[in-house]
Order: sequence, then C-alpha cells, then structure tokens
Amino acid sequence: MDPVLVLVFSFSCLFLLLLWSQRSGRGKLPPGPTPLPIIGNLLQIDVKDIHKSFTNLSKVYGPVYTLYLGRKPTVVLYGYEAVKEALVDHGDEFSGRGMLPVFERATKGMGIVFSNGNIWKDTRRFSLKTLRNLGMGKRSIEDRVQEEARCLVEELRKTNGSPCEPTFILGCAPCNVISSIIFQSRFDYKDQDFLNLMEKMDEITKVLSTPWLQVCNAFPALIDYPGSHNIFLKNYASIKNYILKKIKEHEESLDVTIPRDFIDYFLIKGGQVNNCNQPLKNMLEHMAITMTDLFTAGTETLSTTLRYALLLLLKYPHVTAKVQEEIEHVIGKHRSPSMQDRSHMPYTDAMIHEVQRFINITPTGLPHEVTCDIKFRNYFIPKGTMVIASLSSVLRDNKQFHNPEMFDPGHFLDDNGNFKKSNCFMSFSAGKRMCAGEGLARMELFLFLTSILQNFNLKPLVHPNDIDITPVSRGLTVVPPAFQLCFIPI
Repeated sequence: MDPVLVLVFSFSCLFLLLLWSQRSGRGKLPPGPTPLPIIGNLLQIDVKDIHKSFTNLSKVYGPVYTLYLGRKPTVVLYGYEAVKEALVDHGDEFSGRGMLPVFERATKGMGIVFSNGNIWKDTRRFSLKTLRNLGMGKRSIEDRVQEEARCLVEELRKTNGSPCEPTFILGCAPCNVISSIIFQSRFDYKDQDFLNLMEKMDEITKVLSTPWLQVCNAFPALIDYPGSHNIFLKNYASIKNYILKKIKEHEESLDVTIPRDFIDYFLIKGGQVNNCNQPLKNMLEHMAITMTDLFTAGTETLSTTLRYALLLLLKYPHVTAKVQEEIEHVIGKHRSPSMQDRSHMPYTDAMIHEVQRFINITPTGLPHEVTCDIKFRNYFIPKGTMVIASLSSVLRDNKQFHNPEMFDPGHFLDDNGNFKKSNCFMSFSAGKRMCAGEGLARMELFLFLTSILQNFNLKPLVHPNDIDITPVSRGLTVVPPAFQLCFIPI
C-alpha cells in the first residue's frame, strides 16, 4: 500500500478514536456541542468575548451544558437559577477550585484563591477571622479607609484641574488600605517599592484580560514557551518575594501577645499549629502566596472598578449630578463621608451597585470544581469536573433587570426611590468561594467615590456622547479603555 495512504488512514483512525473516546467519556454530562479531538470546542468560542459565546450556546443547549476546553470537559452554568442552585444550594459540592495551569504554576496549589481541600478551608477560615480581628466591618478599618480617602483627595488636588490619566492615583488608595492590613503601614505615593509593585500589578491585570492566557490554560504545554503569561508569572513571583521579605522582617520583631497585622497573626498561627502538615519552608511560602492573593485582589479589582466608575460618571453626567446632590444633602462639605451615611444615600448606593453590575469585572468568575460525584438537574457530573459559572448571565439577566445592557442605577431602586437589593447581584460571586474581602471592598468603593465627588466635579475632555465605555478586553478580568479627565475642585 502507498505509504501516504497508510499515513492518512492511520491519522483518520486516530482522529476517530479520539473523537469516540471524548464522546463516550461524556456519559450523562449535560449536553453540549461535539468537541474536536485535542482542541475540544475552542473553535466555537470567541476568546475575546466569552460571554457572547456562552449566551449563544445557552440558546441551543440550555442553562447547563458541557464544553471541552482542550480535552477536559467543563460544565457551564448560565443564568441566575442555575448558578444559584449550584453555588448556593449545593455550595459544598461546587466549592472546589478548578485548576488553571498558569495559576497552578504560580501558586503551587497554595494560598487562598487557588487552593483546595483542607488547605483552602483552613486558610479561608483563618483569613476571615483575622480580617475581623483587624477590624473588617468595624470602625477601626473604616478609619484607615477614611484616612486613605483624604490622601487620595489631596493627591487629586495636586493635578490642579489639569487633564490626567487616573489609573495610578486610583490604584494607590486601595493598595495602601490592603497594605495597612497586611503590613501595618502605608506607602508614600512616590515610594520606589510602591511604584514597582503598582507597575507589576497593572501588568498582571492586562495579562489576565488577554485571550492568550485562556489558551495557555487550555493547553498547559504552552506554559513552557514564550508568551505574555510569563509576564504574569514573573510579576506574581516578584510580589510574592517582596512579601516574603516582609514576613522575615516581622519574624524578627514578633510579639505573640500583641499581633500588629495579618502577617503577625499568620506567624503566630504557623508557630502554634500546622493544620496542613507542611514543613516550615512551605508554610512560609503558603503565607506569602496567601498574602499575595489578598494584596493583588485587594488592589487591582478595586482600582479597575474605581476607574470604570469615573468613566461611567463622565458618560452619564445626570447620574453624577444626582449623586452629588445626595452627598450635599446628607454629608455636606465640612466632614468626611462615613459608612453610616450609606443607609441615607440610596441613589449613591444604587449607583455603586450598578457600576459593579454593569462592568462585570470578572465575567466568568474563577472556575469551580465539583468535590464529589453529583447528580445535578438529572445529569451526572463526576468528581473533579471543572465548572464555570457565568456571572455575566446573572448580572445581565433580562428577567431580573430591565434593559440589562444599559447603565441605570434604577436597577437597584424601588418605585419610592429606596435602595432595592437583588439576589442577582453576584459581583463578588456566590456560595462558599465568594470573595473573602467583600465587606472591605464595599466600604472602599463607597468612601472613595463619595470623597471624590464631594470634593471635585468631573470634567471630560470630550463630549459625553463621544465617550467610549466599551472594555478594551474581556478575559478573566475586564479592562476599561484608557481615558483622561479633569478633577475640578468644588
């Protein structure tokens, strides 16, 4: 037989075998498009706008369906009912963290975000308790945020009403809040270590929003080759090493009777009990990765949300005017905003919720993993299967929000103008894996934005109708387009 025909025949058999093995391996998994060998359903997904792809597939296969991102099956949950049923009603079964190889390479399965099992449970329990001990939800943390809000206002005054690009300034404030919790100190805005950390975190955000990172996670072999994912790995390691240095400094001055910050609490815990049965070297690594998770998430997510909020307020000046009117009526000009004010400022509260709903900063959230075999909606999902909960489909559910594609604070107001809660507000995710720093994030958004609007009018450089609010990329995170504005003192 012709060698070429033999080769073609052999490849055809291999193709059919792989196709059969994938289809037969699906068992009673939810329905979904037929995957191709090796690449799965990647050709049917627009990696630049995954939400659109998920929406189109849900119209064909329903609110629970299966995709192959590479060779492994992934169950997609679409819409409020499916997401709530899985993450909340079956919270324990869906509480695993799906493995993303790029993050696995960076964290080695440690920390609070990408760990699993007892390591994750112990670390999350400890982190929540420690954050409460350090004042999360209490006046002591509010004082720190108010102090940083005043520093932010003073830094904005230095722009003298001239056009400025706000990314750096808006990143400084949340970074200093989380720094005060982890290190018990804040940075001067011109501190070189601070500038280096801010630069690295900004680069991490940009990489996380690229389609390339999703390709790397689908095909882990690519991680060993050049690509923008190496910027993420390098910068993550650099921030982690900086925190390791801080941990070692704290070891030398530790007083177990008077813990000063998150690092001290972790050192005391590590010295008393090692629930993860790790040697000390790994425990220090685990500490550093946990704090790197908190540090990066507590900085970049808030910074991006603040930046997008200002862009939306420039685009919709009538919303800005209503918020400033409420600030004038409730707070006035001669005292700093406080969290007690929020309950008297329903429109401002609604505006902040609407910003988070509309920008949808993590469209797919981070992947989950089922911790055991589970029957879900008459389908069988094996232990270890990755699950993606489409938060976009919840935050833009037209059954829950009228005109969900429009920015409208009225989505969170009742007919009498009072603030209206929504079960579909899942900007911090839901269930066992929801953001551990949600309370702190809500406080920062309210105090930072009200402080800015109390002291400045926002002046765009172009007509509001010409302002583009379309994100420049939608990967794991969303990044707003670059813009400038003027902060005009009131």
